[in-house]
Amino acid sequence: MAELLRSLQDSQLVARFQRRCGLFPAPEAYVEKYIVKNYFYYYLFRFSAALGQEVFYITFLPFTHWNIDSFLSRRLVIIWVLVMYIGQVAKDILKWPRPFSPPVVKLEKRVIAEYGMPSTHAMAATAISFTLLISTMDRYQYPFALGLAMAVTFSALVCLSRLYTGMHTVLDVLGGILITAVLIVLTYPAWTLIDRLGSASPLFPVCAIVVPFFLCYNYPVSEFYSPTRADTTTIVAAGAGVTTGFWINHFFQLVADPTEALPVIQHIPPLTAGMLVLGLTKFMVGIVLILLVRQVVQNLSLQVLYSWFKVVTRNKEARRRLEIEVPYKFVTYTSVGICATTVVPMLHRFLGLL
Repeated sequence: MAELLRSLQDSQLVARFQRRCGLFPAPEAYVEKYIVKNYFYYYLFRFSAALGQEVFYITFLPFTHWNIDSFLSRRLVIIWVLVMYIGQVAKDILKWPRPFSPPVVKLEKRVIAEYGMPSTHAMAATAISFTLLISTMDRYQYPFALGLAMAVTFSALVCLSRLYTGMHTVLDVLGGILITAVLIVLTYPAWTLIDRLGSASPLFPVCAIVVPFFLCYNYPVSEFYSPTRADTTTIVAAGAGVTTGFWINHFFQLVADPTEALPVIQHIPPLTAGMLVLGLTKFMVGIVLILLVRQVVQNLSLQVLYSWFKVVTRNKEARRRLEIEVPYKFVTYTSVGICATTVVPMLHRFLGLL
């Protein structure tokens, strides 16, 4: 009995050492206990952390497309996808572990198995806020200082939240900001060209789907399973669907192309109750349709893949296999992207919401 207890203790020590080194993820059931001493900072930074998560982008980007400016939404999606793919790949190449716990307390459990460097939350927040600033300062008239302050505030809150929640070190956050800044500077001269790629060639959809799928399927292999590959496939597939949807709109003249140049708007119209109700109605209609498409396509694609690879239905572990996870995620979110840019605007027009 003594030898058995000693062996169990040794195995627990080894597992703890490996976990601290990032060799395999911590058990999902493991929950750290903590005491909140300042609820203002706690809720501020938990909310700020949500601004860098998928739930924000799957609401903010469609809302921008349906209610504000489809030209801006297209550019934001393209830059977001580029930045996130490079950041996610960099994580699994560098393999730097997240901060050790203790001494920090990690408030988020889903991504605890991922590596830390660079912070993709910091990358996404910086990319979205400053791409929006750069793209609107010559398109709409507003105080530049106000736009800059909002961009800095948004990105700073998300970056600081990664430190508060114990998910990243200062170096992780600074690395993410620096990588994003370099990417924006390097790609900025080509932004106009990228905007026009959707109407450049009839073969564009093939490239827009095949190349992203190849990149996702050949994602760097990790020693253990983490949601990094699945999240990357979701983001890249959504981007592929959006760009394909814009091409479909242009080729078949389904929806008017986003205008690249607008006369300077002297005064942004004030938000009225009618505009708010219309915007929320368009958003709710679009989100409901997107969720329906997501559920239907996901179920169908999983059924086909389970049947093809002779896997037991509802096997959650099978979903993590490369040949199943990447195809079903890619097909699902490519369909979501196409639906958001093509089907939803036509539905809005049919319902008289445009």
